[in-house]
Amino acid sequence: MSDLVVFFSNILVKGFAPYLMPITIVGFVFGIAARFLVYWTVKRESWFTQQFEKRVFRFLDGEKVIDNRPLSFQVTVKRILERTYYELFEYRAILKRRKSDAITTMGDRVFLIQMGAAKIVRDTLKLIKHFKYGKSSQRPKFLEVSKTVFQGNPCFTKVFGIFPVGVLNDVVNILPGLFIVGGIFGTFLGIMQALPELRRVDVSDLEMTKVVMDNFLVAIAFSMNTSIIGIVFSVAMTVFNTFIVPDKLFLDAVDKYEGCLDILWNRCNNNKLPEQIEAFNEHKDPLDALAEEAVRNQLKKGGSRFAEDDTVRDSPIVVEEVDGEDEEIPCEMEYDEEEDDDETNDETNYDKKKAS
Repeated sequence: MSDLVVFFSNILVKGFAPYLMPITIVGFVFGIAARFLVYWTVKRESWFTQQFEKRVFRFLDGEKVIDNRPLSFQVTVKRILERTYYELFEYRAILKRRKSDAITTMGDRVFLIQMGAAKIVRDTLKLIKHFKYGKSSQRPKFLEVSKTVFQGNPCFTKVFGIFPVGVLNDVVNILPGLFIVGGIFGTFLGIMQALPELRRVDVSDLEMTKVVMDNFLVAIAFSMNTSIIGIVFSVAMTVFNTFIVPDKLFLDAVDKYEGCLDILWNRCNNNKLPEQIEAFNEHKDPLDALAEEAVRNQLKKGGSRFAEDDTVRDSPIVVEEVDGEDEEIPCEMEYDEEEDDDETNDETNYDKKKAS
């Protein structure tokens, strides 16, 4: 039994000890990179939700309050979501008004953010189309809808659509502890490697004894460095994980999305689909037609996995009959991103020309 222990100890010392330090450094770099990629993916998901929230409140602020006027929840959500997608991705990619737009647009495509946003629009419309209004109807569980939409989105649950976000995040969370263990393990390996050298000590030869002890102390000091580096990497990784927390971003995005759907549900009074609304004209507003087409084209680029269902290919325009005349529900949607609101006056003219 002791021979077996010595055999495996020699394998560890000779085969693993030389590579422990490089493995620790590679693990630290991997942890920083993985955490950043996960955080960026979730952050862009949260960014889309924030922009949707802005447009919901802008819709409510710009709306003319008309008592007893029917307003479809399905069509209102569809209109705002599709316009949000169009203004954040298609409109920005065409105009490139900011210096960072070109880089951000490319990054959104590489990280599949644009595809993920299009899938959010599609999945939301699929889940809410069967909700019913009425005193006897149970209030929709928008929290469950939001969780289903975000957690079932492969573009946001996987980095580059390949590496699972949850697995990467869990691995990064345990790295600080692994660095401590690796540092202590490296120290013991260094001691095991240095101890056999003490057999060369000869009390009758002081010069040889001095050389052996000097080499032993150097080896011990070097082995201690692995513990120091392990502690430093552990502290650095813990601090980095404390400030870069994708979990909070995800929960915040789900809460905001749920809140927006709940607000719109309270404002609307029916959940009619576009084909159930009289005097419905899908070409009433060119911007809405462009927004719907942009989402549809993006989903087609993802192949059969993201192909759009016919049940959600409805126009986003709401037209209601008021006093015998068709009147479109006002919904002012300006191009907006982050805190920048410097709009151009020719936005509507540009979209109408493009649609024609």
